[in-house]
Amino acid sequence: MGSAVHDNIKIAIRDVTKLYSNNSHSLIALDAINLEIMDGEFFCLLGPSGCGKSTLLNIMAGFEKPTDGKVLIEGGEIAAPNPRYVTVFQDYGIFPWRTVQENVEFGLEIKGIEVNERKKIAEVFIKMVGLVGFEMRHPIELSGGMKQRVSLARALAVNPEIIFMDEPFGAVDALTRMKLQEELVKIWREENKTIVFVTHDIDEAIYLGDRIAVMSSMPGRIKSLLDVPMNRPRLRTENDFLRIKEKIYLEFFEYADKK
Repeated sequence: MGSAVHDNIKIAIRDVTKLYSNNSHSLIALDAINLEIMDGEFFCLLGPSGCGKSTLLNIMAGFEKPTDGKVLIEGGEIAAPNPRYVTVFQDYGIFPWRTVQENVEFGLEIKGIEVNERKKIAEVFIKMVGLVGFEMRHPIELSGGMKQRVSLARALAVNPEIIFMDEPFGAVDALTRMKLQEELVKIWREENKTIVFVTHDIDEAIYLGDRIAVMSSMPGRIKSLLDVPMNRPRLRTENDFLRIKEKIYLEFFEYADKK
């Protein structure tokens, strides 16, 4: 069917637990999470606010350490951020004093890429995300959707193996969000990256993901792991889409026992 075929485990999450504590009480943000994400897979973490999905993403990306357990990428344990993996956040993270071109070139500068070469690379990804003609604009002159395109182009420019995305389209309007989802799938297929995408939007997870990990909160656990066996591009009105959506609703709202 529509899900890509993956042969190799890219990310292995082994018994990851995250505990936040102070003098008065403790909070279990993640409780013994086990997952395997395949090379080239588009994997979605879906759950309500406070379920620990962003915490899990940050542990995968090396920004946080688990209290117990470990994350392995290609067999090596993650202890810190690595330039082979990039993260795209909801708040864009682009620099207001830099133009679109300069923002997209930022990671290439850090890598020490020569000026003319990084300009050429940036131009490729500015075109890919549909921002030709806006190279000299500053973020204040851009819409929310355009800012997120800049953030995505910057991430792609450094040719990462994995792109972690933490609710990247959460701050844009519904129509822009659907357009960005469509373009992200196209880029993912062209660039053959592994993407781990956090969302609380059920439609978004079904539209984007090869597989969806549905998370529950307090403490954060994997409630279910769903395949999305649909061809791409996906129509949100087709029966398979609606069937998977209903299944996830049953997971979230636990209607199943009442039916």
